[in-house]
Amino acid sequence: MRDIETRIDIEKLMTAFYDKAFADDVIGYYFTEVTHLNLEKHLPVIVNFWETILLKSNNYHNNAMEAHRHIHSLSPFRAEHFQRWVKIFTETTDELFRGDVAENAKLKATSVGSAMTLIFANPNT
Repeated sequence: MRDIETRIDIEKLMTAFYDKAFADDVIGYYFTEVTHLNLEKHLPVIVNFWETILLKSNNYHNNAMEAHRHIHSLSPFRAEHFQRWVKIFTETTDELFRGDVAENAKLKATSVGSAMTLIFANPNT
């Protein structure tokens, strides 16, 4: 297996990840019922996000927290939602890639999951 090196690699990772996430019994309903996520429209945005983080592309200019704040208002997130998200992300990365960037992707996903848990899955938010 090779490392994540290009935008196409990130597209491959995100497509595989969302295939699993949409079908997941813990978080799938956020995509299918809460947001009715149009993956064709969303995929380029999320690829921009990860390409900026992993490959330093500077293509992402949205506010990820604001988008998730809206979703949280529709159906509150719990810690187990982010734990599952990280698990699926990590497993998908491991199935497709090996290397420093892949390891960094998993670390960044864990950081994102932890931050989202603190922000959204806290009873005081």
